[in-house]
Amino acid sequence: MIAELLLALVPIAILISLGAWLRHSQFLADAFWPQAERLGYYVLLPALFLHGLATAKLENVPVQGMITALVFSTVTVAALLVSTRQILKGNDPAFTSVFQGGVRFNNYVGVSAVAGLFGAQGIALAAVANAAIVPTVNILCVLVFARYGAGGRMSAAKVARQLALNPLVLACLGGILLQAANLGMPAGIEPVIKALGQASLPLGLLCVGAALELGSVRSWVRPVAYSSAFKFLLMPVVTLFVCRIVGLEGKAAIAALLFQALPTASSSYIMARQLGGDAPLMAGIIASQTLLAAVALPVAVVVLTPWI
Repeated sequence: MIAELLLALVPIAILISLGAWLRHSQFLADAFWPQAERLGYYVLLPALFLHGLATAKLENVPVQGMITALVFSTVTVAALLVSTRQILKGNDPAFTSVFQGGVRFNNYVGVSAVAGLFGAQGIALAAVANAAIVPTVNILCVLVFARYGAGGRMSAAKVARQLALNPLVLACLGGILLQAANLGMPAGIEPVIKALGQASLPLGLLCVGAALELGSVRSWVRPVAYSSAFKFLLMPVVTLFVCRIVGLEGKAAIAALLFQALPTASSSYIMARQLGGDAPLMAGIIASQTLLAAVALPVAVVVLTPWI
């Protein structure tokens, strides 16, 4: 199990490093990166979520139990993060990055690790985890940006508009509806959507690396530690308790626990850039959590799994 988790983290670290080199060596013009981020947020990431949710094979998967455990644990930890906002020094946009670091998860690592552990059944378990967590965290993050983003507080109407037009939320809902209707993806369209989604992962990680400002690393220590404590400690512990309460066990519980102990997603940076967060800090949290996950993720899973 530990070997599979570590192997899933290696390409992420390499792609972030490559993005940093491409930016700082001026191999690509600075004007490239904002356009790449926009492409990822509005086209590639939605394609990834739409395809993954619409085409998942869910036979013999305890869908209701997994969704209950994952949604409840995510909302609980998110509420605790917001309630402790005043403990963390820093401005409001910086808090949006800490929040994302505490609740979002890296789909790439999760799918790779669960598929490596459980094969074809792992892919189905990963699809259910995505169906539960992706819409939940995106809705929560939009609400947090509405309150703490650089643009200031939004009215209820603007918040509703942000949610209604958020491409990640719309893609998740579309995928869930296609799955529920047992329609899947049209034969001629499915390869296109799949290819676009696959492109989102490497491009997103390259953008994270390009955004890294290593001169600011000392100012990351407190927010990185705070968000990582919620991500790698509190989130998996809360998930474990909820799994026990709802009776989720076996491979499904292990998959839920693993997904909730993942480092934050590269899409966090793109959302921070698009919605008024602290994008450089978000890039630092992503890079730091990816490195920390090499230790924290295996420890969380190995220590907590016997309690399932």
